[in-house]
Amino acid sequence: METVDNELKKIPESQQKYLDAIYLISKTKKAGWVSNKEIKEFLKVQPSSVTNMLRQLKEGGFISWTPRKGIRLTKEGKKVATRLEQIDSLLRDFFSMILKIKDEELVTSLSCAVEHHIFEQKDEVYQNLKKFVGKREDLLKFLEELDDSE
Repeated sequence: METVDNELKKIPESQQKYLDAIYLISKTKKAGWVSNKEIKEFLKVQPSSVTNMLRQLKEGGFISWTPRKGIRLTKEGKKVATRLEQIDSLLRDFFSMILKIKDEELVTSLSCAVEHHIFEQKDEVYQNLKKFVGKREDLLKFLEELDDSE
């Protein structure tokens, strides 16, 4: 995971959002191909924005794409998108289960806002969380139970 995490640090947030969108849309497709229109509708952006970003993602080796044809994640693109989904899932659990935020829209908004930035300070964030959790026996026990269930 460390190499994927290092890769994420180098990928701009805008590209991460598109990789995430392509991955989520492709999971609903049998063959995994996604159209420009689906990305446009998913992200609520202009068609020209999609085309410009697809060029960048193709240059980065994250997607297979020919203009006016379908888009598919490459092995590297899927690896990055899968890691983003794992981070998003952990953050959603943190906000909903630990912080007990019940508003699903707020949980989604918070996890999306945080997931693309957390790697810049990942080690520091983890150490600070451990210090905080260590002071709370009940939270530490809960996190250990979560870790054991994986």
